Amino acid sequence: MKTNSNQSFYLIPYVVWMVLFVIAPIVLVVYFSLFDLHGNFSFENYQNFFTSVYLKLTLSSFWYAFIITVFTLLIAYPTAYWLTKTKHKQLWLLLIIIPSWINLLLKTYAFIGIFGVFGPINKFLEIFGIGTKQILYTDFSFIFVSVYIFIPFMILPIFNSLDKMNPTLIDAARDLGSSAWTTFTRVILPLTINGVKSGIQAVFIPSLSLFMITRLIAGNKVITLGTAIEQQFLVTQNWGMGSTIAVFLILFMGIIMILTGQKDKGAIVNGHNK
Repeated sequence: MKTNSNQSFYLIPYVVWMVLFVIAPIVLVVYFSLFDLHGNFSFENYQNFFTSVYLKLTLSSFWYAFIITVFTLLIAYPTAYWLTKTKHKQLWLLLIIIPSWINLLLKTYAFIGIFGVFGPINKFLEIFGIGTKQILYTDFSFIFVSVYIFIPFMILPIFNSLDKMNPTLIDAARDLGSSAWTTFTRVILPLTINGVKSGIQAVFIPSLSLFMITRLIAGNKVITLGTAIEQQFLVTQNWGMGSTIAVFLILFMGIIMILTGQKDKGAIVNGHNK
């Protein structure tokens, strides 16, 4: 009995933290979403969300998040695999993670200088006679910077999955005559799928709510759900509509987390190996 009471006592800080900083903010967002621009109780905001403007905005957000996630995964998976084969893999992994410690705003302004008309990229193009190009404020610059920022968050979980994988399984597949592609699709990828799912969660979900990069790098030419929330709160002062968009964003995030939920099959495989 004393053990159970002690365990309950230790849970109190966790419960208080969850109530104050997770549940309470969500309740407040839902509460504000039920009031129109004039402070009257109404479901008008939810009706407006299903109009063509906001549905198009939602599809656009998902499309850009999908593109960012795909490019990040295509770069991160081979990089993580290469890291597991290097001699000083922990050092290389640290060098990849260190840029994520730098303030996001500083990195964004750095890319403004790099992609600017008088930046080093355009200077390099001028050497080959291509001339000055408008790289900043384009879809390319937005996706490029977003992929750069999110790559460490995709590499880390994939690296952990690859590093924990039993290398004898790959050797066994090759001894049985499997090609490199078959070994990857039938052995490596299934055993590291949990790392891939974690990486997708870490990239796709925040990509839906980007607003700083869309404003500074894309010049507001790319509008996401995060940008719409910022505009509703800070520009139009329509807290009700901004909260409504935030409610749907939370729902989308929950659905994505459910779809990419992990089922640890590695423990079963390792159990059989033992």
